Amino acid sequence: MIKTRTLTRTSPNGIVAALFALGIALFLLAGQARAEIAPFVGSYTGSAEVAQVDGTKIPRDMSVMISENKQGFTVKWTSITYKESGKVSEKSYSVDFVPSGRGNVYAAAQKKNVFGHEVQLDPMKGEPYVWSRIDGDTLTVYSLFVDTDGGYSLQQYDRTLSDGGLDLRFQNIRDGLILRAVTTFLSRE
Repeated sequence: MIKTRTLTRTSPNGIVAALFALGIALFLLAGQARAEIAPFVGSYTGSAEVAQVDGTKIPRDMSVMISENKQGFTVKWTSITYKESGKVSEKSYSVDFVPSGRGNVYAAAQKKNVFGHEVQLDPMKGEPYVWSRIDGDTLTVYSLFVDTDGGYSLQQYDRTLSDGGLDLRFQNIRDGLILRAVTTFLSRE
């Protein structure tokens, strides 16, 4: 006996209803992200001495700005390093985060694909894989790099709400070894 399948055609009204439901779900997820990030929103500045793997400490000024956006939130940070030689090095980063659908875990939206949607970078191409989470009063941003030989480097920024600002704890870990660590307070501006 030959089995036949009947294909059903979705009506235009059904497609519109499905798209509407999807839009509502995305709106609710974005609203949840804004509610979760709201206590962190603001600009913060501070200074620290960064401990190197050899035990030396290098002075560094740091700032972070956390803001809401349409789909989630943005974290922008800058660090200015003052070397003994007198050289000054400034690095700035900005990452948009969107709900991942996994509770308080947020995916980075760092580049656009061919369809114009923001997607993660590819760690197998030497690009960082970035995500964040909010756990109570701590916003953590992770950045994972995969080396050409398969090793890894992980940067972890814990920003915990405290009276008047944020307690910052940063670690740079390579293949299990802590290369750099910073703990400081960033004042709310």
